[in-house]
Amino acid sequence: MRIALATCRQLPAWEVDDRCLHAALAARAVEVAQPAWDDGTVDWRSFAAVLIRTTWDYQERREAFVAWAARAGAVTRLFNPAAVVAWNTHKSYLRDLGAAGVPLLPTVWLMRGDRPDVGALLRQHGWDAGFLKPCVGATARQTLRFQGDARGIASAQAHVEQLLPHEDLMLQPYLRTVERRGEWSAIFVAGELSHCVRKIPVPGDYRVQDDFGARDEPYVPTAAERQLAEHAAALLARAGGPCPGADGRPLLYARTDCLWLLDGSSVLSELEAVEPSLFFRHRPATGGLLADALLARLGRG
Repeated sequence: MRIALATCRQLPAWEVDDRCLHAALAARAVEVAQPAWDDGTVDWRSFAAVLIRTTWDYQERREAFVAWAARAGAVTRLFNPAAVVAWNTHKSYLRDLGAAGVPLLPTVWLMRGDRPDVGALLRQHGWDAGFLKPCVGATARQTLRFQGDARGIASAQAHVEQLLPHEDLMLQPYLRTVERRGEWSAIFVAGELSHCVRKIPVPGDYRVQDDFGARDEPYVPTAAERQLAEHAAALLARAGGPCPGADGRPLLYARTDCLWLLDGSSVLSELEAVEPSLFFRHRPATGGLLADALLARLGRG
């Protein structure tokens, strides 16, 4: 059996976290290739399946990426499916999850071409600091935290006026807890919780990606935190639920990212179902779990 782990053309040399997945597939007599998703010479039909893993350059070319997923999914088994890729690569999916009862941060959706007054929006919601991020993005691309004073609002207004003609944005209250506690994530394989991690930024920063010097460590969630993560992940399988094409079977993989509020409770900040890091380094056995789940979906388990 030959399987593709879709990647990007310029994968950082330090990215080695998936190696235990590669080893697990090899141990199960699976031949693994790592073609770039946008390589036009690749015949995706030649693979029994395509598993999206490190396609970390699609943010500037979302439409092309979604179109690729549709093409690949039409000729082979794509995980996660193309409909999920289209839904989950624009953060408006959070609206669907919120409507299904998942606790989220309050959000003002700024659509391309809008001309909002950032200061007025902060005053309207009573926020003393704000956070801006693109609706298509990853690795803290074009994010901005700002204070609600004149200088901060001027910076945010300029940021919005630079980006909003070209893409949709989200405006949220800024949670200072992220600087102290970070963010926690839950990794799911075939709907089952595998492990959790806590991502901690460098002092004074809010960015929890290791690209910016953040560190990560194993994390044991409280019962309430686990319930939140499992509820969000379960919605991905519920027929008629927010996830397109859901048929009662869990997605092959997913990751929930959550932030802590001042009262210690958590809210969902992201649900990653396209190309999330799965933090295998904190539970290498998950590589085998994912390999087995994939082969089971392909009828070889």
